[in-house]
Amino acid sequence: MLKTVYGGNVPDPVFNPARILFGIGLLAAAGMASAQGVPLPIESLPLGKDIGISSGQTVTPAYEGWYQDDDGLIALSFGYYNRNTEEVLEIPIGDSNQITGAPDGNADQGQPTRFDVDRHWGVFIVKVPDGPDEPVIWRLRNQGRTFDIRANLHTDYIIDAIAGDANGNFPPRIKFAEDADWGHGPAGTTAGPFEAHVGAPLELTAWVEDVGEVNPLFAQFFGGGGGPPPVTVAWFKQQGPGAVAFSEDSARVPAEGGTAATEVTFDSPGEYLLRARVTEFTGPATAGHAQCCWTNGFIQVNVSE
Repeated sequence: MLKTVYGGNVPDPVFNPARILFGIGLLAAAGMASAQGVPLPIESLPLGKDIGISSGQTVTPAYEGWYQDDDGLIALSFGYYNRNTEEVLEIPIGDSNQITGAPDGNADQGQPTRFDVDRHWGVFIVKVPDGPDEPVIWRLRNQGRTFDIRANLHTDYIIDAIAGDANGNFPPRIKFAEDADWGHGPAGTTAGPFEAHVGAPLELTAWVEDVGEVNPLFAQFFGGGGGPPPVTVAWFKQQGPGAVAFSEDSARVPAEGGTAATEVTFDSPGEYLLRARVTEFTGPATAGHAQCCWTNGFIQVNVSE
């Protein structure tokens, strides 16, 4: 009997001694083959990034959890893992990159079409009412395989994205105009659309601040023992048909507030979605493990010739 997990068929976990012995034999044979210098197939190395495989590995979607946003809706947070050390995948919105079950029925919910290497947490949000009619699923097809990840509203998946963690720490805030409203958490805020031309740099400015309490241990090690440490603003291409170049990929901004600016250049016309991630402390690893301590900002850009 087979069941479907993340888009692929796998056998039910039924105890079968013969099958176990056969599997041990396969593992032994694989070990002998690799010892003799015969490479294993890429698909047999799901954690290829950990052993330095540069390309050919999969990108898999991840469900981070859910929280109730300021507007009263349920925010479902998704991320991904690109197992390659070098290969960046581009997967346009469509049959190979779609959301099903969203309230508006739109397959495009702001999910990335560019997948940078490594693990990326909470890169987009799908909002649903409390008690949605059907499950929200993110489907990705790449490297000849299909992966489905389903969101759920189990209490084990509640995250402290905007409510603050056990230390009373809250995420930083971001906006893209001085008189705009602040956004915080994975859903953050969205600005635009801005207008740009192919090959002509477009200047973007993010206002950020981190006024919430900070764990004293982090303040001691990363803030020089004084107030909150600076935050990091990093820029990403989220969606779009062409290549995007930032003059500044990241910047450090004092926690009490400041701006981070970059110039972005596009090589092809079309509709683009950019993302600015504001992270407390030292980098994205903290953001992913804490879920409380980072914020997304999204910018829509229409690029013409």
